[in-house]
Amino acid sequence: LCSPAGASKQDVREKVWDYLERSGLAAFPRPVHHRIPNFEGSHQACCSVKELEVFNRAHEIKVDPDKPLEGVRLAALQARKTLLVPTPRLRTGLFNRIVPPPGATKEILRICATSQGIKEYSVPVGLDGKARVDLVVVGSVAVSEKGWRIGKGEGYADMEYAMMVSMGAVQEDTPVITIVHDCQVVDIAEELLDDHDLTVDYILTPTRTIKTNCIRPKPQGIIWHKASYLCSHYEMLEKIPILKSLRYREKQAGKDVTLQDEHSDLANANTPAALNEKAMAENTRLQAATGSAQLGQHDVESDSLSPRLEESGMITTVFVGNIPPSVRVSELKCALREFHATPLRLNWQGAQHRAFLDYKDKATAENAVSSLKGLSLGGNTLRVELAKNQRNKGQVEINSQK
Repeated sequence: LCSPAGASKQDVREKVWDYLERSGLAAFPRPVHHRIPNFEGSHQACCSVKELEVFNRAHEIKVDPDKPLEGVRLAALQARKTLLVPTPRLRTGLFNRIVPPPGATKEILRICATSQGIKEYSVPVGLDGKARVDLVVVGSVAVSEKGWRIGKGEGYADMEYAMMVSMGAVQEDTPVITIVHDCQVVDIAEELLDDHDLTVDYILTPTRTIKTNCIRPKPQGIIWHKASYLCSHYEMLEKIPILKSLRYREKQAGKDVTLQDEHSDLANANTPAALNEKAMAENTRLQAATGSAQLGQHDVESDSLSPRLEESGMITTVFVGNIPPSVRVSELKCALREFHATPLRLNWQGAQHRAFLDYKDKATAENAVSSLKGLSLGGNTLRVELAKNQRNKGQVEINSQK
């Protein structure tokens, strides 16, 4: 296939998808449009990975969940390598690690390599899972012999790689492989590429193994001011909870994590979220002034509720667990402000590795749970959920949540 002069990325995608369908090369699931396309001969192309030195010496391999990459996932499992697969649309974390049952037969390994197996035989790996990926395998809609890649247009492979860089899971020299049909290897104009676009080092097709010797640098982490290439700024953070945790961690490390149009949002200083932040800051200031938090003596902190609110009986409590011993209450407060989840009262129980957050009603509490989902502090992904036993007047049976 030839890419016409002046073609956009979407033009290239449509041309490849149309050709695969028209030529009878498309394979299940169909139609291949708007997907990383599966194709006749994909398993043969995947088997070529076993001939690559970068595969044979790798211990931990990240392979996308796309159907045409199933053969690579199977090869990794058969070679007893650690197999990481991104969670669908990154909604529940970054990776799942596929864990076949002890003594798994060839047939069970085949199932583990499928989308069904990813659901049934995997455990989540969060930001602090200490992943050290030796090889990355991604799907493509089109790729050039120079290693320039076009995905299906949603940006997840690019974002996943950038997140792996930010969490230290990949290095500059970590090789990237893509598996495509020969017809998907096309000329791609360099001006179509952006800084966030992932390039590849090897292209495997049913008939060829291409070493690209790509000299274009790969993404060096998340480019926050451009992060809306995936979707709109705050919408992106809501859709991908682990991205919120990563952004918070990088902000704590002093990196600029300003989103593309965040500066304009600062003008909206009187939004409910902003006013809620102000209230939390004032609460913290008053608490410091009155010495209400005696962490050194009791390891418990409880910010006061307004009596009127407490008597209303509408308070809903959120449980926060799995808090590491090294985390201080000030760090949790900072995270709550950052994620616009500031409570009316915070009951800190550091010795029990937990805290309870009181909100004015159930809807506000549920929004806080959603916002804090995936939050990582001090090396642990926190457990955040509505407290199991809600009592009248905002009281909670704290011993009920282990």
